[in-house]
Amino acid sequence: MTAQGDEVVATEYLYELWDANWDDGPLGNYTVLRHEITKKTPKRIYFTYLNGRTGFVDRQRIEADGEIYHGYTNHRLHLAPPEIPHQPKRPSLPELRKAMADAHPDRGGTDEAFIAARARYERARTTDSLRNNRAGHQTEPTEGDRVT
Repeated sequence: MTAQGDEVVATEYLYELWDANWDDGPLGNYTVLRHEITKKTPKRIYFTYLNGRTGFVDRQRIEADGEIYHGYTNHRLHLAPPEIPHQPKRPSLPELRKAMADAHPDRGGTDEAFIAARARYERARTTDSLRNNRAGHQTEPTEGDRVT
């Protein structure tokens, strides 16, 4: 809050949804950044960003839509704090292995259900293996993996 004469005025902000891992792809480590509004005119809203630099957006457009793309910073700015998107938790390999076993025709499942469950398991196993290799981990076979 800032004081102007005898009047106390609440500080206003523009908000930005920022992914901390933007260079690695959308991993979902989102935070909401606040950019202080420094001045409002009938046509523009001025704000500070990036170590005190000043920018502006079209006031009519952001007030009509609630958000606007700021071309100079390449970010979407919002009048109200945006909701942080949540990615669903990926099933673990043991969960996928159990789903594959439950879908097996010998256990009452269908061929199509088993093939789909096995494809999900193999895709997750390959993705997990690639992720571990990029991180420098050695992948050792676990119990239940076939070694040929």
